[in-house]
Amino acid sequence: MTISVRRSTTAESGPIERFRHVRSLTDLLTERLSAEDQTPQSMTEASPAKWHRAHVTWFFEEFVLRRDPSYVVYDETYRYLFNSYYEAVGERHPRPERGLVTRPGIDDITDYRHHVDTAMAAALTAGSLDDDALDLVELGCNHEQQHQELLLMDIKHLFSTVPLTPGPVYVDRELDVGASPAPMTWRAVPGGISHVGATGTAFAYDNEGPQHRVFLEDFEIASRAVTNADWLAFMADDGYRRPELWLSDGWAHIGQTGWQAPGYWSRDAAGEWSAFSLSGRRPVVADEPVVHVSFYEADAYARWAAARLPTEFEWEAATSEVETERGELLDPARCHPRAAGTAMIGDVWEWTASAYLPYPGFVPANGAVGEYNGKFMCDQHVLRGASAITPRGHERATYRNFFPAASRWAFSGLRLAR
Repeated sequence: MTISVRRSTTAESGPIERFRHVRSLTDLLTERLSAEDQTPQSMTEASPAKWHRAHVTWFFEEFVLRRDPSYVVYDETYRYLFNSYYEAVGERHPRPERGLVTRPGIDDITDYRHHVDTAMAAALTAGSLDDDALDLVELGCNHEQQHQELLLMDIKHLFSTVPLTPGPVYVDRELDVGASPAPMTWRAVPGGISHVGATGTAFAYDNEGPQHRVFLEDFEIASRAVTNADWLAFMADDGYRRPELWLSDGWAHIGQTGWQAPGYWSRDAAGEWSAFSLSGRRPVVADEPVVHVSFYEADAYARWAAARLPTEFEWEAATSEVETERGELLDPARCHPRAAGTAMIGDVWEWTASAYLPYPGFVPANGAVGEYNGKFMCDQHVLRGASAITPRGHERATYRNFFPAASRWAFSGLRLAR
């Protein structure tokens, strides 16, 4: 079996240390959630926190531990309950019904995690895993980091449905002091041949390669992401009520949903805007990047601003000058963007103009793990960068995130190009 990943080679992140670090972060993120918090599912696209905890554990059991005939499976019914979309593994519980599963409970899932962690630690300590298995461990760690971000996205959506003000608080933090956002400037990026994609020298998902050449025309990219202050100006200029700004599908979606502002925003009787966050409902802060906007909204805003969204290839080429800079990444004591800066990686995922398609020469891995990315290359759009809930170390310039055009429960924003 061959999969398109590379394991970390740094001394401080050997396989067992890496595994334990990732698993402990999931435990840290969920220890502040009650059983009642971890069980419901607020929409089909989201999953219960309990399910996330079990599914990432299932990944290690299914793809690493089951390779050893002597391994004792924790509970065979979990293979059905916690499979996500791996058709090659077998039948799975319907996604829309995950929130109806009250048993196993959160203590049972904790026991399941402990069982798998013990077996994984023993295998890693004994050095009994071959290179293919170690590649799967690295893939499993990155898979769990993805689910750490998804877990926080889903908890935010769940908490936002509670009809209370300020609403449930996942993480308590001080109010941010609003400031005037920094002026947006334009950075020129010369065109020509650009190499795009992962080189294969460090971990990357299969959809990040192979590295290939693209030709780019000269372009400019904004010095920072679009902010809440920018978005309020778009709204004040009737941006949500002007059909000439919108793609046809986007305008139809506006008609169906009645959107008038980004996700989680609401306006009080005095006309002041607030946004629900993982710290409850808070006033909108002008200098923070706008977050929870769909591709449709990002595209309409760009047209209103007499600009456009960058392609994912332009975005990656433009990142080379600031690749070492980082905006806000996951801080369990914050879980929210900071003021928009010059970093292109962090704070919010940035929509691009690119459809999610395979790179030239892309070949999915053999077996069930080949279903990880390739089969979703249809009707999705690429986002680049990282967000304030992306685990540190999981971000990189070649990362290709993807969501359908109407999605906005991800920490998604935008940056302009022209």
